[in-house]
Amino acid sequence: MTTADPAAAHGTPAGAAPEHEHHHGYISDKARYLARLKRVEGQARGLHRMVDEEKYCIDILTQISALKSALDGVAMGLLDDHLQHCVVDAARAGGAEAEAKLKEASDAIGRFVRS
Repeated sequence: MTTADPAAAHGTPAGAAPEHEHHHGYISDKARYLARLKRVEGQARGLHRMVDEEKYCIDILTQISALKSALDGVAMGLLDDHLQHCVVDAARAGGAEAEAKLKEASDAIGRFVRS
């Protein structure tokens, strides 16, 4: 039986959680990530307000830089958690899963570096 749904290929109905559900590496820091993202959200609203109120260009650019730094901090934390948990777990398991996780991490790092 061939199927495009990886869960179905392992006997798990589409949309259902697998028997041994894997938790993401960031789960232990979820509250911290959500708090940081809430601050990022506030910074983005502040930028919107600054443009709406026609604030000075350099002040807006300074705030954009701060917002980018905040997002970079979240991204680096998530990447670190991903490498320490998801990639390490896959590497221990070996095989195709390990290769896929390593490529996925490498591609993510490439996207992050290019941005």
